[in-house]
Amino acid sequence: MIRVLYRPIQYQGMEKREQARRLLDEFARETGLEPATATPRRYLWTDAFAVCTYLGLFRTTGKAECRELALRLVGQVHHTLGRHRGDDGRTGWISGLSDAEGERHPTAGGLRIGKTLPERRPEEPPDERREWDRDGQYFHYLTKWMHALATAGDVTGDPLYTAWAVELAKSSFARFTYLPAPGRQRQIYWKMSIDLSRPLVPSMGQHDPLDGLVTFRALQEAARGGTSAGNAVLVQEIQGLAEAGRFLSLETSDPLGTGGLLADALPVARLAIAGDPVGPELLEEVLDAALIGLDAFDMSGTLDLPAEKRLAFRELGLSLGLAALEKIPDAVRRNPDLVSTTRALIARTESLAGFVSLRDDIERFWLRDGNRKAASWTEHRDINTVMLAASLAPEGYLGT
Repeated sequence: MIRVLYRPIQYQGMEKREQARRLLDEFARETGLEPATATPRRYLWTDAFAVCTYLGLFRTTGKAECRELALRLVGQVHHTLGRHRGDDGRTGWISGLSDAEGERHPTAGGLRIGKTLPERRPEEPPDERREWDRDGQYFHYLTKWMHALATAGDVTGDPLYTAWAVELAKSSFARFTYLPAPGRQRQIYWKMSIDLSRPLVPSMGQHDPLDGLVTFRALQEAARGGTSAGNAVLVQEIQGLAEAGRFLSLETSDPLGTGGLLADALPVARLAIAGDPVGPELLEEVLDAALIGLDAFDMSGTLDLPAEKRLAFRELGLSLGLAALEKIPDAVRRNPDLVSTTRALIARTESLAGFVSLRDDIERFWLRDGNRKAASWTEHRDINTVMLAASLAPEGYLGT
């Protein structure tokens, strides 16, 4: 299907950032962030995007309350998802650290997902359907939180947030990744127990190595902070993630997965600009896979369906990724060392540019009050609300 190139459209005279702020205000009230409650409802994926979006709004509007809400949310996540559940026989920090040490190192043992049901006990047989609603830890949720912490460190200038992110990267890599046998390719568990002692779902997520590689590499730069390369952190972890991603196919028909590819493409392009040798080749792979995913979504007829038959957060993840796509061509052109590959990369981004108008279609649909009354929205209200806000104000998650 041929689409026109993207043209910004105002939503009934309301600026996108203002709409994003209103959505986040709703999220804050609903989940116990503002006003703060003793038992807030925290969910790691949603909260990571909320932190980034709040910080992006602070950067673009200068409103200090957005920064304060982001940092308060960081604290709530650590004190809720970094500690055992109220219905668990265990108490305290999931890392096993003392209260005082846990305060200093809240990410040392990872962070719970925040699912409704407790994790599967060791003696319980696996149940694929119930596992989706059970707690534990996801590697790809942890990388999102690393990104949120690194964004907090960048915005506030406080290196503690980056240090927490690096600590989380080290502990998650150590527990989630493994070598099945000598000489075999490194693998990543999809889901681990709350205390990271055992896998709950042993298969590897399709995009987990890429997501980890991009996140860890950005953390490495943030932690180094201009110091010498000899002080670089996460060197072995980055090598291990690159190894885990070898030979993996990135193509997906899931719009959220395709959006994640597009969002990852932007930092990969920045790696290429920085002279990272992995940059150009990896960027080609990511863009090619994203094009296949966008074709599949465009031809699926999803946008013609009523709200009841659509999943907003998956579409809005794609919409956020499309916002990243707008930034990639300039990033590629700015690197003179990419002369041999720039033309091919630009051709790929131009092919993808025809899909950017999908972002406006998706946002328009979910901004309609009637569509946000559908069960498909209300059953996932928190994540849908935050992902819509992130798509409307993508600077926080994607960076400038």
